[in-house]
Parts: sequence; structure tokens; C-alpha cells
Amino acid sequence: VGSNKSINGIKSAGKFRELEPDENNDWINKGDPKFRKYITLGNKKDRSEIQLFSSYSSGVKSNRDAWVFNFSKQHLSQNMQKLINNYNTEIDKSSGNDSYQYNRNLREIKWDGTLLSDFKRKNKGEFSEEKIRKSIYRPFAKQYYYFCKQFNNSVYRQSEIFYNQTTENKVIIVTGVGAKSGFSCQMTDQIPCLDMVEKGQCFPLKIFEKQDFSEGLFANQSDKNFNIRDGISDEGFLNFQRAYEGQSFDKEELFYYIYGLLHSIYYRDRFKNNLFKELPRIPIVKKFKEFKKFSQAGRRLGDLHVNYESVEPHPVTYKEGDERLFIIDDPKSFYRVEQMKFAGKRPNIDKTTVVYNKNITMQNIPIDAYEYVVNGKPALEWVMERQCVKKETKSGIVNDANDYANETMNNPKYPLELFQRVITVSLETMKIVRSLPKIDID
Repeated sequence: VGSNKSINGIKSAGKFRELEPDENNDWINKGDPKFRKYITLGNKKDRSEIQLFSSYSSGVKSNRDAWVFNFSKQHLSQNMQKLINNYNTEIDKSSGNDSYQYNRNLREIKWDGTLLSDFKRKNKGEFSEEKIRKSIYRPFAKQYYYFCKQFNNSVYRQSEIFYNQTTENKVIIVTGVGAKSGFSCQMTDQIPCLDMVEKGQCFPLKIFEKQDFSEGLFANQSDKNFNIRDGISDEGFLNFQRAYEGQSFDKEELFYYIYGLLHSIYYRDRFKNNLFKELPRIPIVKKFKEFKKFSQAGRRLGDLHVNYESVEPHPVTYKEGDERLFIIDDPKSFYRVEQMKFAGKRPNIDKTTVVYNKNITMQNIPIDAYEYVVNGKPALEWVMERQCVKKETKSGIVNDANDYANETMNNPKYPLELFQRVITVSLETMKIVRSLPKIDID
């Protein structure tokens, strides 16, 4: 309006403001300059900088999620055998025919640059049941995953974090640089998808390094062909030891200190702009007793987030009455979920009431439970979104959350109970977060 109608008008009115970049070349949404003083979780661009973790990795990136992830181990096996057989057939058909046009039918095969490179080199695939592993696809959504470098765009360094099916490990996953969902972090003990949290970067408690015993004294020792070392670097740990000279603590306590501190509302608010532009940096709180508080809180949070399937379900009421009086002839049919939804219609939806299926409507859901947000939305809404039946149009592949409930958990009620368990996780998480002390670092 008026002088704002044109560049010259704004200029003549003196309404332009000259911006000066800071020492980090930030023009707008400038971060707190003190952030750069703290130790980074990791920095692959500058290895000379002190880093808290000696190694870290992105979550796995498949470029064919419908094929390599599924709630059903059996269906995943069938999907991957089909994909690999079709891929090998394409190699056979192309042999001796330089002008061969590969099959682009998305119901038979899903190509990407990595697989096309293998195709050009005539590298055939081989299906193996041992490559099927549990994974965490999105927050509070476990699925089976085909862990194979050839049929994933990139598995990055996840084989060093989750070496085999029996590997026990934990990772702190943080959102990557530039994540639109805002900063978030989550702990898991399963192989994570890249977007379990947006552009997720995984910082491990332990690292499993493969050893080559093909020759020499230990050539026949195949039962354990890896070394285990701490994910926390010696150099990073030393900085905390110096700060708390004379105090006794170990790298695992530091691991949980990091997780506790990353949940601090004060930390997230103060360094919001910094966390959008780079990976977290971890300040050392002045008092050791505060360090212990953050570490203990981080351990409690980690236990909640890793073991969410075993926490006590939060009690809810049902619109249909007392659950003990339900007439259930076929539990698989009665508890089958297609897609949960809130009661009411936008803009007047009622989040205290969730329609689970035609038989069950949950009521009296605490509204406070929706305050626990991870990867851009409440944890409860991740459960609602992912515990469903979904068919991918391009491949025709069906991914049915009820398969995991029935085949893996042997509990048709699992999706319903999961929602109630994540209510507990959400309420307890926020309770712990609110109890965290203010960060004394200035």
C-alpha cells in the first residue's frame, strides 16, 4: 500500500533495512554465537574439530520403501524374492543385447541409480532370509526391513551400529540439518529409516568394527568377527573429565546426559536457529550434580522411548461401554484397525476421542498427552497414522499393521494397546522434561 507498491517507493521511504552477516555468515534467523563454543556431536566436514562421537551415520535410505519395509516378515520375504527374481531376469534378458530397454513396470521392479549401476555391471542379487531385520520406520512404528546394500540406495554405516540380528545397541537419532519439522531426537535399539526423524543422524552407544580373520591365527574364529568400541570418543569424553575433575562417571552416563540435555526446553528454545543449521553441540553444565540430573533423566527417557511396547497402557474409557462385556467371537476381526481418526470434523475435531474401528471408540484421552512432539507432530498421531492398512498405488504392495500385531506380537489388540502405551510414554516424557533443571552454562 502506498510507498510499499514498488521497490523505489520502499527505498525512497527509507524502509529497507541493511543486514550484516555475523561471523558464521548468517544473514537472518541468526543463531546464538555461544553455540559454537560447545563440543559438536559430530562433524564430517572438519575432522580436526573435537567431536563427542567418533562415528555416526544417517538412517537407511532405500528409495523403495514399499518393497524393503513391511509389517509382515512373510510378506516382506515374498516381496523381496519377487523383486530380486525380476531383477535377475532383467540381467539375463539384457545379456548380449546392448540396446535392451529394462522393465519399467513398477509392479514388478523399482529402480534407482544404485540398482541400475549394478544392473549395468551384471551383478545379480541373491535373496537371504538372514537379511530380514527389525527396524524402526517412523516414531513408535516397528516394521521388518531387508537390510541389504544392493537393494537399498544407501545403508550408510548402519552395519557398524547394528552388526547382525543379535546386536544389542542404542542410538540417539537427531534431525538433520535444515529439517523442516524442527529439531527432534529419539532413542532406539533398532535400525532406523532415514526419516524416522527427518534426515535422521544416528549417534551410537557402541560401534561394531568388522575384523578380517581370513588368514592367520584366528582364521577359523567366525563366531565373533568384530571389535566393540564406545561410540563416545576418547577426546570428547576427556573434555567432560577435565570439567568434573575428581568425579567418577563413564561414557554411558555421558551418552544419557546428551539425551537428557537434548530434551531441555531451555536448550531447544535458546539454540533453535543453531539447531536448524547444524548438528547439536553439547554444553558442559557447571555443576556435576546437574550433569547427573541430566544423565539420570536421559536414562529414564531412553528407557521409555526404547521400551515403549512394554510400558503400562494408560486407561481410557470406551464409548461402547465396559470392555469386559465386549462380545468377541473373532479377536483378529474385532480388533482389526484400518485407520484411526479423531472424533468430530475439522476445524472442530475432538482429540480426547479417537475412533479406533467400527467396534471401538476411545474416550477421555488426556489432551496433555499430545504435548509430546517428535519429528514434527505428537507421538500419538504417529501411532494413529502408522497403525493402519496402506496400499502403495505404484507397486500394488499392501502394508498391514495388523500383520505385525498377529504374526509378531500374537496379539490382535496390539495397535489399540500401543496407542494407550504411547499415552503413558507421552505423559511421562513431558513430566521428565519439565523436571529438568535450567542449563547453567553462562
